[in-house]
Amino acid sequence: MIMERIKNKDYHDKIMSAMEAAALIKDGMTIATSGFTPAGYPKAVPKALAERIKREGIDLKINLYTGASVGDELDGELARVGAIKKRLPYQTQSDCRNKINCGEIDYIDMHLSHVSDFVRYGFLSKIDIAIVEAIAITEEGYIIPSTSLGNTPAFIENAELVIIEINTRHPKELEGIHDVYQPLKPPNRIPIPVITPKDRIGETYIKVSPDKIKAIVISDIPDSVKEFPEIDEISQRMADNLIDFLENEVDNKRLPENLLPLQSGVGAVANAVLGGLVKSKFSGLSIYSEVIQDSVLDLIDSDKVNIASGSSLTLSPKGLERFYNNIAKYKDKIILRPQEISNSPEVIRRLGVISMNTAIEVDIYGDVNSTNIMGTKMMNGIGGSGDFTRNAYISIFTTPSTAKGGKISSIVPLVSHCDHTEHDVQVVITEQGVADLRGLSPKEKAKVIINNCAHPDYKDALLEYYSNEMNQCHISHKLNEALSWHYRFLSTGTMKK
Repeated sequence: MIMERIKNKDYHDKIMSAMEAAALIKDGMTIATSGFTPAGYPKAVPKALAERIKREGIDLKINLYTGASVGDELDGELARVGAIKKRLPYQTQSDCRNKINCGEIDYIDMHLSHVSDFVRYGFLSKIDIAIVEAIAITEEGYIIPSTSLGNTPAFIENAELVIIEINTRHPKELEGIHDVYQPLKPPNRIPIPVITPKDRIGETYIKVSPDKIKAIVISDIPDSVKEFPEIDEISQRMADNLIDFLENEVDNKRLPENLLPLQSGVGAVANAVLGGLVKSKFSGLSIYSEVIQDSVLDLIDSDKVNIASGSSLTLSPKGLERFYNNIAKYKDKIILRPQEISNSPEVIRRLGVISMNTAIEVDIYGDVNSTNIMGTKMMNGIGGSGDFTRNAYISIFTTPSTAKGGKISSIVPLVSHCDHTEHDVQVVITEQGVADLRGLSPKEKAKVIINNCAHPDYKDALLEYYSNEMNQCHISHKLNEALSWHYRFLSTGTMKK
């Protein structure tokens, strides 16, 4: 059966075990892999490398580049054996995160649209080996990716050597869902010809020089995806507030009745908020995003979405089963692109994408922290939120108004770390309400955010902070109090006085 997956007979003698392939990886190498939140990443070779390090007791460290977050078989296994020296551009795995936060892993938190170009332009260390997951190799020797594209085309193009994991867990019917397109370097770069989310502009495979392929490994390990929690009351209220906002935009002729292409960040809150559109009056929707989550399948099943473009299938186990059981139906509605295309500022601006991302905290002037807990502990990374927020037709951030059972206010006097400045954030939504910041001065923004989005337990304290004295200035902070809420939480376990 495996020979049906590797149709180019010249490649058959390159098949080897994961442990043999892992032996190709040496200390100090830069390894780039497929994978995007966590879908389509290599699993067998990283696990074998970790086993080799433990068994032989060797000190081996690599620089690890990926598309975005990946599963435990890659980030987790290598982090636990101390094999990662430097990591970019995004991660979600707890062991990797802990090593970053204690200084054992150097972390470069990057906009996802930048990574391929940084590799292409030589801004980063050269890639020694690219390890990519695929479902098949064509007769021509081309690679058919699996459940994500991420940075895989650029990594393959710029790597010295390539290891391919053929994962038989993914059905061959995935072939055809991908749209592989790579921009040229300046000064020869031309416009990316995506005019609508449904436009296909590339190939369904990744070309690779046969001389680069050093090993082919067979695996049968599923993506380590997780179930999404049921939509809770707070998420439902945020979704309702979002729908009310969008309906008002349509009523005021600022959006068409079928809206504009939607983008939604990754995670349970983002999935729940986007899923709220299933029961809305909107139809004929399109999605131009990074990730295809379960809510997208719900929207397709309810005939709300005509086309969904992303870079990965970030589905729950049940969602992935649903996708594979109805793959012909979903393939007709879904396109997977490289992340430099799915997250391209040029395309986002052209299409007029409505971005919807999640915040850790928002300050009274509309600055957003989406990466660092209490300003110093990396959570995951900026991901693609900056790509979309800066270039969106309307940029929206959602967050519950409190966290940790009410001990933390998500609306604060000053964010402890700023990823998205008040210049780029147009709308803030919590379960309390909507703050439309468009056309407002900083003084006006502060009042709208506090009155519409803050939790009642913290509203008076925020209004006290934003006193009449501060109201006389353009942007003003009481420097001795601006981060006192965070300090109070770290000292006492709550932001409440």
